[in-house]
Amino acid sequence: MKRVTLPDGTDVPALGQGTWMMAEGRGDRAAEIAAIRAGIDHGMTLIDTAEMYGDGASEELVGEAIAGCRDGLFIVTKVLPSNASRIGTVKACERSLKRLGIDRIDLYLLHWRGGVPLEETVEAFETLIQAGKIARWGVSNFDVDDLEELAEVSDLHGCAVNQVLYNPEHRGIDYDLLPFQHTARMPVMAYSPIGQGGRLLRSPALLAVAKRHGATPAQVALAWALRQQGVIAIPKAGTTAHAIENAKAATLTLTGEDIAEIDKAFPPPKRKQPLAMI
Repeated sequence: MKRVTLPDGTDVPALGQGTWMMAEGRGDRAAEIAAIRAGIDHGMTLIDTAEMYGDGASEELVGEAIAGCRDGLFIVTKVLPSNASRIGTVKACERSLKRLGIDRIDLYLLHWRGGVPLEETVEAFETLIQAGKIARWGVSNFDVDDLEELAEVSDLHGCAVNQVLYNPEHRGIDYDLLPFQHTARMPVMAYSPIGQGGRLLRSPALLAVAKRHGATPAQVALAWALRQQGVIAIPKAGTTAHAIENAKAATLTLTGEDIAEIDKAFPPPKRKQPLAMI
């Protein structure tokens, strides 16, 4: 499994597991837990969740899935901007820890910008680090101007990652945010890397590339994200078969011809674009 190095020197797998819209009644709970465990068995030991997902139900699902196998895992969760005050962040973290059934979160993210000053949220994160409740912190859905503002109140090396939407359909960050983060040595964590609703996976370009490699369009989309240095992809899988399919994407290497075909179907941005979010 390809690894990505965080600013503090910690190595994490470039391919992890997302849990958005899990534990919300859309899928079978036992199957979702089995999928997470299968992903772990296949090297996807980074697991991402958030207090917002299912009002904490996703964190509880993750907690059940990782019970008895916490060692070696890298658990990521997020605080809502409405809870991101100096006191609110600490209380939200404690609730997340309880739902997850763990005593320390490996990476705690601000889910998106809100009304609380960044300096206050960062101070709360540092308080949680000192208390041993989180190991490191980061952000999500931040554009270049947001990171520049963050740099005014904190050393950017203290920010472990920025989690943003990134896939062939939504690649605006290629223009400025990805280069900015490369320069800052801050990894990008790509959410929804295989898109939503299946439209991306019906792309003739991805289907053609997949056929050449004996792969699936989802694996091609993941390989496309992972080809970039410093990118971590966190696809969701609701079944064991889907989790194993995702894991196999880590062994897929796209050729120059493959990349050119995808670029033709989904052209790289030529100017600044608003940060895409879902």
